Amino acid sequence: MTETSASQTTRRPAPPPPITLTERAAARVRELIARAEKPVLGLRVGVSAKGCSGLAYVVEYAEEQRKFEDVVEQHGVKVFIDPMAVMHLLGSTLDYQEGKLESGFVFENPNEKGRCGCGESFTV
Repeated sequence: MTETSASQTTRRPAPPPPITLTERAAARVRELIARAEKPVLGLRVGVSAKGCSGLAYVVEYAEEQRKFEDVVEQHGVKVFIDPMAVMHLLGSTLDYQEGKLESGFVFENPNEKGRCGCGESFTV
């Protein structure tokens, strides 16, 4: 090994973000932030223990960044990820869909092993 090659360090590529936003989701986040009654930095995403399958997604306004939160900034918006939810959300995509009877954020989560019949909760 030459002295030059021994001193060279290999840079690892940056890890992918824990969650990816679609442009539709980002557009909806911008709309919600514009309508918020208080100053808002973005949305906070997490999971809570509830529902018939055990876990449910939680989406709320983020007025500040909390300790240990990951921040994903895509398409001009910020999403703050609850540190307790990261392991459940890795590799997920957050989309926003509108239908004739309902509209809302939709998670495409490769970690899900199942969902309840009404779609409100999931299991990993």
